[in-house]
Amino acid sequence: MNKPPSITPSIEAERSAHPGELFDDRGNLDIDRLRADFPLLARKVHGKPLVYLDNAATTQKPLPVIETLDRYYRMHNANIHRGIHAVAEEATEAFETARKRVAAFINSPSERSVIFTSGTTESINLVARSWGGANLKPGDEVLISHMEHHSNIVPWQLICAQTGASLRVIPIDDHGQLVLDSLDDLLTERTRLLAITQMSNALGTINPVSSLIKRAHAAGAKVLIDAAQSVPHLGVDVQDLDCDFLAFSGHKVFGPTGIGVLYGREALLESMPPFLGGGEMIKQVRLDGSEFNDPPYRFEAGTPNIAGAIGLGAAIDYVQSLGPERIAQREAALLAWGTEALGSVPGLRLIGTAAQKAAVLSFVLDFAHPLDAGMILDRQGIAVRTGHHCAQPVMDRFKIPATVRASLAVYNTEREIDSLVQGLEKVRDLS
Repeated sequence: MNKPPSITPSIEAERSAHPGELFDDRGNLDIDRLRADFPLLARKVHGKPLVYLDNAATTQKPLPVIETLDRYYRMHNANIHRGIHAVAEEATEAFETARKRVAAFINSPSERSVIFTSGTTESINLVARSWGGANLKPGDEVLISHMEHHSNIVPWQLICAQTGASLRVIPIDDHGQLVLDSLDDLLTERTRLLAITQMSNALGTINPVSSLIKRAHAAGAKVLIDAAQSVPHLGVDVQDLDCDFLAFSGHKVFGPTGIGVLYGREALLESMPPFLGGGEMIKQVRLDGSEFNDPPYRFEAGTPNIAGAIGLGAAIDYVQSLGPERIAQREAALLAWGTEALGSVPGLRLIGTAAQKAAVLSFVLDFAHPLDAGMILDRQGIAVRTGHHCAQPVMDRFKIPATVRASLAVYNTEREIDSLVQGLEKVRDLS
């Protein structure tokens, strides 16, 4: 009997053309060829070529990811871990291979430290409920920053309310940077956890997480890093960072929606109680009590997002084939272009001007509300995000209701940024 083709071929085997097709003779990315890997970028919206500048919300998916998902559902769809038939074994192998790819991508010392979740939000809630519920008590403190996404604020508010712990906040300045001088008062022997973003989704600010981790550990605190935005643009190395937990989402790194990752130190995960109860997360169930499974399976109750994990593995392969350094260099050039181009628009004010930032251009206009601007830009085929970006405390800090956010990815072009600037002139004309 013929065996179905591998569910997770290499990127080179996945492509119809020869390896290296995305690079020019100097080894630089060929952006036109790269864009051809992303079918949605060829769309028209309202009769205009799509200019997709909403990558902080979700990235588009390349053909290798789309084809991997299609092949899984066509040839390998089965539940994992418990089946002994051939298709179940193929699906299990592909799922666990994806876990190994994630572990290598973030340089985890063990794949057992990699837990698949539905996304960054579930990953942070898992830590809050499991680690926080078991370790926080009255008098303890959790430290976050003023620039956090709601998913790194609300879970800590909830667990602090349940345990009697307190939530404290690192302020930010007018550039959207952490006021690091405040750490002397905020980071104390009462601090049990620092939960902080590596890169702000609303401002683009890149935080100095390596030094923050060192300071937190010196105070006896654990550290959780929200890497939802940083993984696609900067890459992460959990051993170099020396963080205790790290969370990110697949859909922001060219992968499917509904899949995410929580990295945790293996010893910490072994000490934590389950987050959800059900199948897979147990070794033995009796009516008078149960014995729980080892990590990571202890935290993966029920049938997981099998296709999503396999698709994330393909997305990671794609990122690795491009080279994280090349991605960062290309996006830095786009950010510089966009910062200068938007700076030429009269009546536009950038929100988030940190010395260290990446891939996000948030702004307000003195001639239009952000929501009106977003609708007018949409009619020109330009997709940006408007609103508070699940970062209402940031908006409060700058005394604004919302921003227009143009967020960049490696497949964007200078020409698209110029289209945004031209689109803003149309906003001015209609306002």
